[in-house]
Amino acid sequence: MIKHPPYLSITILSASAMSYEILLMRLFSIIQWHHFAYMVIALALLGYGISGSLLHLLQTRVARYYQWIYPASILLFALTSLGAFLLAQSFTFNIEELFWDYHQIINLVLIFLLLALPFMFTASAICMTFMVCPGKKAATVYAVDLLGAGIGAIAIIFVMYLLMPEKILTVISVAGVCAVAVAIWELKLPFKRPLLVTLAVAATILIGSSPYISLTYSPYKGLMQTLQIKGTRIIDQRATPLGHLTLVASDEIPLRHAPGLSLTNTSEPLNQLGLFTDADNLTAITQYPKSIKSLSYLDRTTSALAYHLQKPVKLLVIGSGTGSDLLQAQYHQVQSIDALELNPQVVELLNNDYKMFAGDVYHNPQTKVHIAEARDFLSNTHNMYDMIQIALIDSANASSSGLYALNESYLYTLEALQLYLSHLSPNGYLSITRWIKLPPRDTLKLFATAHQALASLNLDDIDKRMVLIRNWQTSTLLIKNGSFSDHELDLVEQFCNEHLFDQAYTHRLTEGQSNRHNLLSEPFFYQASQRIIANQTDALIDEYKFNLHPATDDRPYFHHFFKWSSFFEAIKLRGKGGMPLIEWGYIILALTLGVTAILSALFILLPLSFTAHETPATDIGINRWHVLLYFFSIGVAFLFIEIATIQKFLLFLHHPIYAISIALSAFLVFAGLGSLTSEWLANSYTHRRIVILATTAISILSISYLFLLDPLFIKLANLEMFIKMLISILLIAPLAFFMGMPFPLAISSMKRQASNLIPWAWGINGYASVISAGMATLIAIHFGFTAVILCAVMLYIIIIAVFPRKIPIKQLRTTRT
Repeated sequence: MIKHPPYLSITILSASAMSYEILLMRLFSIIQWHHFAYMVIALALLGYGISGSLLHLLQTRVARYYQWIYPASILLFALTSLGAFLLAQSFTFNIEELFWDYHQIINLVLIFLLLALPFMFTASAICMTFMVCPGKKAATVYAVDLLGAGIGAIAIIFVMYLLMPEKILTVISVAGVCAVAVAIWELKLPFKRPLLVTLAVAATILIGSSPYISLTYSPYKGLMQTLQIKGTRIIDQRATPLGHLTLVASDEIPLRHAPGLSLTNTSEPLNQLGLFTDADNLTAITQYPKSIKSLSYLDRTTSALAYHLQKPVKLLVIGSGTGSDLLQAQYHQVQSIDALELNPQVVELLNNDYKMFAGDVYHNPQTKVHIAEARDFLSNTHNMYDMIQIALIDSANASSSGLYALNESYLYTLEALQLYLSHLSPNGYLSITRWIKLPPRDTLKLFATAHQALASLNLDDIDKRMVLIRNWQTSTLLIKNGSFSDHELDLVEQFCNEHLFDQAYTHRLTEGQSNRHNLLSEPFFYQASQRIIANQTDALIDEYKFNLHPATDDRPYFHHFFKWSSFFEAIKLRGKGGMPLIEWGYIILALTLGVTAILSALFILLPLSFTAHETPATDIGINRWHVLLYFFSIGVAFLFIEIATIQKFLLFLHHPIYAISIALSAFLVFAGLGSLTSEWLANSYTHRRIVILATTAISILSISYLFLLDPLFIKLANLEMFIKMLISILLIAPLAFFMGMPFPLAISSMKRQASNLIPWAWGINGYASVISAGMATLIAIHFGFTAVILCAVMLYIIIIAVFPRKIPIKQLRTTRT
């Protein structure tokens, strides 16, 4: 037992570990894909769970040698935070080879175990401190742990603005070494001077290795494929929390990027530089033309359709990026353009460092740039537009393989389309261009969402308000604030015939007119759109091979098309080209959940079950089943609410890293304050009574937020990002405050009655947390985030009945009998 726990080193360690977790999310978004962020959460929790089992097995030795094992655990975190990542990225993993190459599963398991190591050592250091500290200080240790993690969640955002992601790995590793030095000082270890000198040398070596650390990108990402082109080279790289930007030039073979370009085009695209975000999502910085006529090739894409029906006076471009849509508007001499771009770094590139090349694409009298998210901007303006254009903003490769399946997007939800339509002037157009997937998916889901949005506004003649065209690569959907006239439909037909595009839907289109130029075996787009217009959407969704349910703000997974029936059918056809039909993003989520569940069962539950009989009889005063259910429930419930809250605030803060960092920071800091408060309340009230108070407050706040947050976000949408972050923290604070109480109260109760069950409880809680990350996402995909919150509330109510407290003697005798 130690009198004074090492609070400061725990703070530094927790901050470093949380920063590392968020950094891994960014790193995997860059070198792999966005959906690996879910894997990182599971990995962190797997490491925490394994630590509980390990300490349960070694608790006698840990208690005896704590002053040495504790700093050793921190040092191992410092070393593995860098080493494990570098080793893990050396293992190649390609999800599309999974069903014929068993090495992919082996590689995935090895990656999981390697990246769980830093978190295992972090959790071990904290859990062993719980084991050896006085019972009254357990809540303080928990609070310090959470406060440190909260600081790390905020700090990493600022560091990401200063350093490239791979360099931050070294910073975190050195921070771990500093935590070891602080621990040596706090624990007053002997041989202090030689130990500190050794740590200083280790930190120096780590700093010196920083220039040699690099990222290994997946060979299937767009950047790596482009670099295979002869003469292609990287000319610039920049990074912020919003994205890792890579600028590419080609000295021999010109880069040409013009999505949806007609096969009849005879005008050569202008010189371009390729801009990749997170090593994918290619867009092009186009050399500003000397003559506006040089942009004529942009008029031969499907996205140009609306300009041929009516010349807009006032245009809104959502996702203006590198400016292709702005150049298209300038070609058509639009006089007033509002350009929305979320990432200011992209605008700065064009306006500053590459202005000589990009020209005045943003700097001209007609264009006004807004660094803003579309829904925020529209919620706080009364402007009406003749045309709203949503740019093609994601990668064709990733989109076609289903790797955006878990990418939450509020751009294409039912509520979003309703908002866009409300800002169209009379007879104005909403123009949305998407990549073509075969069999059709994106386009049909968008068409179904648009139809439902129009129906929800109680508009007449919905069938006459939509036009859909396509070519071999892209489709463009036009939605009009009014009915398309026969003259407009004549112009649509003329535009398609000139450029060999196909009409997929107009209200007067026949099946024979719909599949002429870019031939498919059947007119799938026409057939499906006709069923949607005929209000047969539900039947189409049930029968179709892919999920076409319209996305909503509660289920913002527009790119989720997965159906299990189609998956098994594609597997049977894997030798005949069936693999491209599989939506891999969903498979990775299910695979991550399965692998982590198995690994956590092997490394957490199995060791705990082997040692269950070793608990001394004097400590059986607490019901083991109550301990299991209590810590399992709060492990799942805490993560459910945390993940659902992150998702809710993504709509308010717009970028996953902002939402994750701010939400985690608020949860951890205020849960830590709640933990400290629970320790103070325990002097006047029973632990169980405080838990009842906390769970009641959690339930009321969680359910209230389901109804209050969305309208509140709309009213606050126009505020500066920093103010939004502060408001987010204040909104999360009361919920997190009460969520920080149940865990330390149970630990404190067990310290007095069954201290040797603490590692066991820690492991159970870790196992629940591991599986809850994937479970929450699966529930949200199928039932919505409201269902995730309601499940969490039910679990919090359950813990009241199973709070781990000493069983009365009579009941204990009955149980043993």
